[in-house]
Amino acid sequence: MLAFLLSTLLAVSGPTSSAGADWRTPFEKGNGNTTTTHAECIAYYQRLDAAYPEITLREAGTTDIGLPLHEVVVSLDGDFDPASVRQKNRRVVFIQNGIHPGEPEGIDAAMMLARDYVQKKELRRQLADVTLVIIPIYNVDGALNRNSTTRANQNGPESYGFRGNARNLDLNRDYIKQDSRNARAFAQLFQRWQPDVYVDTHTSDGADYQYTMTLIATQKDKLHPVLGQYLTRRLLPALYGGMDKRKTPLTPYVDFEGRTPDARGLQGFLETPRYSTGYTTLFNTIGFVTETHMLKAYTPRVKAQYDFLDLLIRAVHQDAPVLALARTQANAQLQTQTQFPLAWALDTTVAEKVSFRGYEGKTKASEVSGQPRLYYDRKAPFTRSINYYNTFRPTVSVSRPQAYIIPQAWGEVVDRLRLSNVQLRRLTRDTTLTTEVYYIADYKTGQRPYEGHYLHTKVELRTEQQPLTFRRGDYVATLDQPAARYLIETLEPQATDSFFAWGFFDGILQQKEYFSDYVFEDVAAELLKRDPALKQRMDKLRAANPAFAASGAAQLDFMYRQSPNYEKSHLRYPVVRWQGGALPVE
Repeated sequence: MLAFLLSTLLAVSGPTSSAGADWRTPFEKGNGNTTTTHAECIAYYQRLDAAYPEITLREAGTTDIGLPLHEVVVSLDGDFDPASVRQKNRRVVFIQNGIHPGEPEGIDAAMMLARDYVQKKELRRQLADVTLVIIPIYNVDGALNRNSTTRANQNGPESYGFRGNARNLDLNRDYIKQDSRNARAFAQLFQRWQPDVYVDTHTSDGADYQYTMTLIATQKDKLHPVLGQYLTRRLLPALYGGMDKRKTPLTPYVDFEGRTPDARGLQGFLETPRYSTGYTTLFNTIGFVTETHMLKAYTPRVKAQYDFLDLLIRAVHQDAPVLALARTQANAQLQTQTQFPLAWALDTTVAEKVSFRGYEGKTKASEVSGQPRLYYDRKAPFTRSINYYNTFRPTVSVSRPQAYIIPQAWGEVVDRLRLSNVQLRRLTRDTTLTTEVYYIADYKTGQRPYEGHYLHTKVELRTEQQPLTFRRGDYVATLDQPAARYLIETLEPQATDSFFAWGFFDGILQQKEYFSDYVFEDVAAELLKRDPALKQRMDKLRAANPAFAASGAAQLDFMYRQSPNYEKSHLRYPVVRWQGGALPVE
């Protein structure tokens, strides 16, 4: 630990640094238990920008609190243009800090990392074919809401930011719905850089164990096979092995079946697209969430973040050609993929063994309630082999359409598609198309709001072939583009984090017309007289369902839904899948 601090304090200055300048960060100047403020962080990067042509700090959008979202780019030749960097076939490592500003280790570590990578010759070499992009603090709003109490389970630092942003949103649930300006700015920044590897730095909650850091890697089964193989066979072994050598061993993110290690062992984390790495995976970017342990002292937590980021850059530099080829092949696979999973489940029949260093979980009487309470006995450490369940199987899949047609009325959805670099074309004339149409047959809605929405789950569909008229200016999104997977996971209603699941299409769930029963009684009776098959269906329903048979209102409602008076647009999902060839588009 002392060697780590000395190395950062005594960094060898590069040729453009000012002689005798004090390049210590606010963390390094403190007592080992302090983290930088937002103002100090941005000011530090401004100093680096002024002193080193290899570093630029610039605004990358706005946040809900009204201050800019910043990006820092570290590039040895001073090329800070994403398109130019891609043309030079450089790999891009994208580090995001402070999505939860009460978990600030990555903020402090990245400041030291950026400095060291321009000041130390040995580190500069790692950037020969790598460009480093850093969001200094993503949740600027929460970083300004500084306190010393809200992280009730955390051991330092002395003060820190707040998890929610200015709208009290958890930004790590906002990558698809993009309610915040922060998320909208991130999507544009991410799409400009199209990084190879992405890291989101965090601090954990949960169980107690011996590790200073745990790691969530992109769920391997959700990656295209060539990227999944590179991740599991090369990149993860390099990171785990490197952290071992630096005396800060890693373990997979600690999520037990119960509250303590039991026969079920660890289980993998399934990051759906609402989360940062769930979103980035949709674009064939390998993602990591680093989780330093809340109960360890602050200085070793910062060191762990620094070491991981350093090792990751080294691994990407070493594997640059291999990683480039893997992403190229994954993008090619995407263009020919015909089936796309929309939901996943953990396969508990498949497990690997991992060596886990924990503390025995025990119980004792609570001094608050007198009831048994859990505690971890640090005097009883253990190292044992346990199961790690990290194989997920698709539970719902869908075939690839040729295109989606999105009526222009749904502007909020179109805006979000554009932020994620979806290429859209527009119909040049009114046209009637017979196409596959979804109806929402059933769904469940949460009883309490979740991140500003009442989330829909367990969505069931029925499909019809139906002629629909689309208007000039309606949008067409073909699937022959890099955003194909993003389109499928946002526009297919059954997908876990679809726009339907987040409530963007709730208008279709409400009827706009109905009937007066005393008037419609006569219409319904006439329908039954004219349609014997309908009467037979009604009789069967009455025989099978006593509650239905006893309810005149229910039977009348059933008849209304079979009549021409019932609005065809009720429960009809407005986005359609198109498979029928060329469309009149501009």
